[in-house]
Amino acid sequence: MTDENAATPESTGVDAEAGAPEALAAELEALKAKADENWEKAVRAAAEADNLRKRHARELENAHKFALENFAKDLLAVRDSLELGVHAAQDENADVAKLREGAELTLKLLSDVMSRYGIEQLDPEGQPFDPEKHQAMAMQPSDIVPPNTVLDVVQKGYQLNDRLIRPAMVMVSQAPPEGEKGQGIDETA
Repeated sequence: MTDENAATPESTGVDAEAGAPEALAAELEALKAKADENWEKAVRAAAEADNLRKRHARELENAHKFALENFAKDLLAVRDSLELGVHAAQDENADVAKLREGAELTLKLLSDVMSRYGIEQLDPEGQPFDPEKHQAMAMQPSDIVPPNTVLDVVQKGYQLNDRLIRPAMVMVSQAPPEGEKGQGIDETA
């Protein structure tokens, strides 16, 4: 009785004549060399991936650490201008017109720096009230403008790249009481 499932040289894929020890040893050496080569490639790829991960982590850390460097450098010009203005104002013979002009130029320099970095000023006077960008400080009856319109800006707001960093503090119109329509605001009340 023979075992039908018994392995034969034909079923294992090994040629009976190729089974010579020298041929098998040569094939084994070739396979070992190929395995070693693939192992080295895998180790190199893993090391390369690890180095890449470390480099990206270092670059990200530096980006966080020095993100404001250019902004800070640009603000130094504004500070220098302010210091010159303060120094000039301490002179007994200071010309007020020149001090005002220097202050206006410094303000323009600051506005330019802020604009360069995506900081936008919100000055919503006369616009509809937007609770996403404005903070109402008080309501004031008005028959001059529609209700919920910004009448006055108490403090300007700012946004950075379309993201609010400080809301504008505003006075908002409301409809005048029923008996006062068309009469304006009563200053004596």
